[in-house]
Amino acid sequence: MKKKINKVILSGGGTGGHIFPALSIANEIKRRNPEVDILFVGALGRMEMEKIPAAGYEIVGLPVMGFPRKPSLKIFTFFQKLMQSASMAKKIVKDFQPEIAIGVGGYASGPLLRAAAKKKVPCLIQEQNSYAGITNKLLSKKVNSICVAYDKMEKFFPADKIVFTGNPVRENLTQKQNRKEALDYFSLSDNEKVILIVGGSLGARSINNSVLKNIKEIATSGVKVVWQTGAIYFDRIQEELKESKPENLQIHKFINRMDLAYEVADLVISRAGAGTISELCLVGKASVLVPSPNVSEDHQTKNAMALVEKDAALMVKDNEIDDKLFPLAFSVVADKSKCETISGKIKELAKPEATRTIVDEVEKLIR
Repeated sequence: MKKKINKVILSGGGTGGHIFPALSIANEIKRRNPEVDILFVGALGRMEMEKIPAAGYEIVGLPVMGFPRKPSLKIFTFFQKLMQSASMAKKIVKDFQPEIAIGVGGYASGPLLRAAAKKKVPCLIQEQNSYAGITNKLLSKKVNSICVAYDKMEKFFPADKIVFTGNPVRENLTQKQNRKEALDYFSLSDNEKVILIVGGSLGARSINNSVLKNIKEIATSGVKVVWQTGAIYFDRIQEELKESKPENLQIHKFINRMDLAYEVADLVISRAGAGTISELCLVGKASVLVPSPNVSEDHQTKNAMALVEKDAALMVKDNEIDDKLFPLAFSVVADKSKCETISGKIKELAKPEATRTIVDEVEKLIR
């Protein structure tokens, strides 16, 4: 008989790419153990402090921040907040008494999992990227299990701790979508070609700027464009396009029904975050990936290349998007055969059982 899970700590966040997998794992644990007590630990001021309570879970925030990229006095603030966070994490683990601690990446994962490992709590990290970050590389020595989504991860982690699971994705993406509902939601017709543009949950400045610079080309393309700008950029873009927005362009601050957005899209233009790539694999969408240059170890380029090398996606470098992105996107979306070929290749990489496999590993560690 399976042992019930009573208390779980989940830690991490910062972007939707960390938060949605964490919620998927939490929901699967709760589905199997309805009485389980789940506590999230995030970073104060980051989006998990809003998204996690909205999903019905309790969250505690640590004052932790990212390591400053450039030499400055912020380095002193970083270490001060890190020490505060380590002390708080120690108390959280002592008071909550979890049976397992799970880290999904993000600033809060480091202090929390270190504190849990010191208390001999079983620990699992879920590494979403093809190139492991510094925090997870350091944590790998202390944790019991490391769930990964790409092969060849033994160059970062102890091989005997690696479990190949794939990345968890939003649960509604695993269900078959109603195409009519999706078309109605975005006020589209079934015979229209549609490009979906997403820059991640926080938006992407360079992609947004490229849309603005190519607004005339979009207007004359004959293609419907559904554009998620991200909250930071939405008001400025609305103001800039107040008198020049083409009829075939829809502007959204944030798309809550990404399941329906993927359903209507013939082609997706996107950053190359691990979570987004896992979603694109699952829904089998042809995509043009624009890796963010503002991430540690340029890991988004490595994520994208893992697909490009398998002919499962196309890629445009961030510093070339103004000239190359839209000519490429319009040529691909017009070529039904090419879209279908890329779509078929990316679908082969999907891991629809990822969340369940990770929670199987959680149960194994607790046993």
